[in-house]
Amino acid sequence: MIKIWLLLMLISMPNQPSVKYQALVYPTEDQCIVARDGYMKAYEEKSLEYKLTLKTEAYCVPFDSFPISGMASPVGA
Repeated sequence: MIKIWLLLMLISMPNQPSVKYQALVYPTEDQCIVARDGYMKAYEEKSLEYKLTLKTEAYCVPFDSFPISGMASPVGA
């Protein structure tokens, strides 16, 4: 097993029947945090009108996984 980091982005919009989500996988917590912070910064730079029609939050969640083909293991792992 390896530890990966799941960037979970939750999105809520008016008149939608559920919360939407998108997730990306990162091999290290640092990479996930950089991606999360970039995502939230892009959202914060949107107009007030945009933010009134879309609410979002993002989390980096550790996750034990089987090795993923094509994903480099972090140094020292």
